[in-house]
Amino acid sequence: MTKNFFFALLWLTGWASAFAQAEDPVLFTVADDPVRVNEFTYIYSKTNGEKADFSRASLEEYLDLYIKFKLKVRKARDMQLDTIPALKKELAKYRKQLADSYLVNKKVMQGLLEEAYERKKQDVALRHILFKVDAQAGPEKEAEALAKAEEAYREITQGKADFEAVAEARSEDPSSKSKGGSIGFQTALFPPGFYALETAAYTLPAGKVSEPIRTRAGYHLVQVDERRPARGEIEVAHILIRHDKEAPDRAKARIDSLYEGLENGARFEVLAREYSEDRRTAAQSGYLGFFGINRYQSSFEEAAFAIPSDGAYCRPVRTDAGWHIIKRISRRGIQPLSVVQSRLETQIRRDPRFEEAVDAMVADIQEQVGLVEYPEVLETFKGTLNDTFLTFRWQTPDPPSQKTLFELGSRKVSLGAFTDYLGKITRDRIRKKSVMEVEEAADFFYREFLKDEILRYEESKLEEKYPDFKNLMREYDEGILLFEATKMLVWDKAAEDSTGLANFFEAHREDYRWDKRARITEYQLANEARNRLPELLKYAAEREPEEVLAAFNSEDKIVLMMDQRIVEKGKGNMPKNLQWVPGAMSPPENLSQVRKQRFYKVEEVMDPRPKTLDEARGYVIADYQDHLEAEWVEQLREEYPVEVNQKTLESIVKN
Repeated sequence: MTKNFFFALLWLTGWASAFAQAEDPVLFTVADDPVRVNEFTYIYSKTNGEKADFSRASLEEYLDLYIKFKLKVRKARDMQLDTIPALKKELAKYRKQLADSYLVNKKVMQGLLEEAYERKKQDVALRHILFKVDAQAGPEKEAEALAKAEEAYREITQGKADFEAVAEARSEDPSSKSKGGSIGFQTALFPPGFYALETAAYTLPAGKVSEPIRTRAGYHLVQVDERRPARGEIEVAHILIRHDKEAPDRAKARIDSLYEGLENGARFEVLAREYSEDRRTAAQSGYLGFFGINRYQSSFEEAAFAIPSDGAYCRPVRTDAGWHIIKRISRRGIQPLSVVQSRLETQIRRDPRFEEAVDAMVADIQEQVGLVEYPEVLETFKGTLNDTFLTFRWQTPDPPSQKTLFELGSRKVSLGAFTDYLGKITRDRIRKKSVMEVEEAADFFYREFLKDEILRYEESKLEEKYPDFKNLMREYDEGILLFEATKMLVWDKAAEDSTGLANFFEAHREDYRWDKRARITEYQLANEARNRLPELLKYAAEREPEEVLAAFNSEDKIVLMMDQRIVEKGKGNMPKNLQWVPGAMSPPENLSQVRKQRFYKVEEVMDPRPKTLDEARGYVIADYQDHLEAEWVEQLREEYPVEVNQKTLESIVKN
């Protein structure tokens, strides 16, 4: 064995792990359980958010809390709460929910989201030359279009013709060929199926011609003319006077007259309502709302975005619809990612780029893991299929085959697992009946199954590869254990230990006292009897509440409602001007929402006194729980020694 090989072996078997741990030193231990810096700083930052300033006082305060937390979790494990089937099932359910979205969000969505947001910060002026390929075109038509694109590419790059000339001569996009292939300024996201074109638009150097790019329309050659900061969106209103074929000059003369009126002080909103010939917006004072580039004709867009300030308007501008005066209401640039993220994610998920990115991720995982397929097993299975495969009548083989269909790393996946999968997707199989033959459908579902299994394999390694996922799972796992242990040893005990609760109450009786209290009557008089309010106030001042009700209500009609309760001084939302003496009454107030008059009367005032256990039970139980928890933590400190590495703590203090 050579020295180099010996050192390499040492590295692989131990040094890498030791180095990783040295990079993440132990902050404290609970008995023999280490808690490392990365774990602590992760949870400290997450819990404290913007207040996580890493000051000595803040760190020491949170360290004390986290040590208590870890003591309780250690106790829960020693109680073997982590072996309870219901808790294990709950943790497994949480992991599946988290894993289902974590991998795709982490490795696919986040990248696409950041890419799309960065692209939206720029508008790109493009030219393209299109060679169409119909959706139903066969290989020959595909090859023919590609050959045309490659020939045009060579002609341009070899200097035989410029881009504009080739576009005018050969492009199959009628809307742009007469303009040298120009499609003007565009911004992300491009329509579904044009992601490759978008990528070229945002990555090609200006003036350079792309090689042929395939989109759902066909093959494109692309050239970038210019890039500029994104215009964002503008909110406008407009006045429209439509073209009149029989009187060509009428529209221009009328719009000029309206513009002159604005210049002389007329209100835009009034003119829009009275004279605009856009019936859809005239009633709303010409309001069009927000729009970005490429929503309206370029002359309209250029005029709108050129208006310098909110409230200003442009000179008349001509479009195919007629003549417009545009008023700018507001303008907004690219919004922060936090504002547009949800909408962008929805757009991305609906775009083929999302599935393409997932497929690329699956291919990367497959290459890293190592896939070994057994095609003969699949072919033999396909040979057993008939027309029932794409119907409800097809039955999964029983018993399921144990033959290995493919291997992912050390994991073997059987043919039986695949047939079980097919049995669960009956509706998907039926949908393929009109578009695929049996064997073609079997191959399609095999690829889908393989993709699912590769993702599932990668999900099983999430804790190893992604510290964030590991942290989330640890949080949930330890949170479940903490809850269960605290419930058993603190909450349930406080509720069930009547003797302990009574003893605690006796020892702290003076902590539970009533302040000054009063028996309060609330009267509400219906609005229809409002004229009787003076009579009611006088009667209520001299009579008991039951007498008052009897005097004002009858069997046929109830106009007065009453409610009595005991209220502690300073509580119960009583009027501030209510005197805390027997017989005092508050000024009437109007309850407009329920159309009633309300006032309060103090019937009786009670002096401060200690509460009984029944009166204070809720507060006593809460305090007793705190007492039991404090005792429990002290017991845990004796049971599990805690050691804090002060040097390591000092290393993370920032101020």
